Amino acid sequence: MTRAIPQIIRIIALSCTTMTLTGCLPGQQEKPSAEVPPTPVTTVQAIAKDTPITIEFVGKTASSRRVEIRSRVEGFLEAREYQEGTLVREGDVMFQMDRKPFAAQLQAAEAELAQQKAKLANAEANLKRVRPLVKKKAVAQKELDDALAMYRTSAAAVEASQAKVVQAELDLGYTTILSPVTGISSFATQREGAYIGFGTDALLTYVAQIDPIWVEFSVSENQLLQARANTKAGRIRQPDGGQYDVEIVLADGSVFPEKGRITFADASLSERTGTFLLRAELPNPLRGEDQRDQLRPGQFVRVRLLGAVRPNAIVVPQRAIQQGAKGSFVWVVDDNGKAEFRPVQVGPWHGEDWFIEEGLQDGETVVVDGALKLRAGAAVQVKATEAEQSTEAPAKQAG
Repeated sequence: MTRAIPQIIRIIALSCTTMTLTGCLPGQQEKPSAEVPPTPVTTVQAIAKDTPITIEFVGKTASSRRVEIRSRVEGFLEAREYQEGTLVREGDVMFQMDRKPFAAQLQAAEAELAQQKAKLANAEANLKRVRPLVKKKAVAQKELDDALAMYRTSAAAVEASQAKVVQAELDLGYTTILSPVTGISSFATQREGAYIGFGTDALLTYVAQIDPIWVEFSVSENQLLQARANTKAGRIRQPDGGQYDVEIVLADGSVFPEKGRITFADASLSERTGTFLLRAELPNPLRGEDQRDQLRPGQFVRVRLLGAVRPNAIVVPQRAIQQGAKGSFVWVVDDNGKAEFRPVQVGPWHGEDWFIEEGLQDGETVVVDGALKLRAGAAVQVKATEAEQSTEAPAKQAG
């Protein structure tokens, strides 16, 4: 009897454990599951509208007129009249060569001209004397022929002497070297006292005209073909006459205040790089005494082409786009306030937004913030729209 008591206790304990696990204890009922609250999200409305687009390239500034300053005569450099690296105006004196040898050549040419004019006067007087005598047959015809030949020879000698005078005047004028354009001067390659000859030694410096200034950039063959295809398909509308406004962004991110137009397009693609060279011209006025606000040749800039439009385009913020195993997708709030999974095909960026090629319709509500907690069919609570957040941020900063 005493051995049977422990066995009865074990049976009773096992029965109670089984009743507890299976929920069959007397008076015990299953609790209903808690209802999931709506997920707070921020949304934006997808609106199809004509959206201006910006096409960006990498470019480099260049002088619109880079003139080499060379000596046209041989001689010694006497003085440098300009300050290197400063702005020089058209007609400013840049170099002065020794004038004395050229002044002496001019005097010699003028003296020779006077001598030839005297000979011409004598030959003309002799011809006037001989011509009536020949008519009277007082002298032979040969005398007239000789007088006429002497007159013509003297006249030709006078013209040659006049040409020498003009050349001597030009050489004397070339000793004062002027700037042919208004621009930024470079450093002088020759110093005072140097002998300046012809050829490469005659290069003294150069002046780069920077107003207007050129910006050169290249377009790849793929970009050209893609632009043509988008235009033909109606995804992009070109500006009237294809006249893009050109805007450039400097290395520090600032936008240059002046805009320009494309003035040159190369006739063919480069065989070496496979790109198409374009050139834009922009005003580059002087805005300061030290030219710090002006563009200089050789700067690398970002070139933006403005004027093209994507008709009926839908854009959403970039943070609304998520990546899944099958590509990009967004969460859409349906008419019942439920989250809907929507695959989309994205296009290029547009500032902080993203163009949507396929997947969204005009007027649909897209979740921007709070999408990580969503699942298909889950209830959502729109706490704010993207437009409301953008207007609240400046108010908070002002407060």
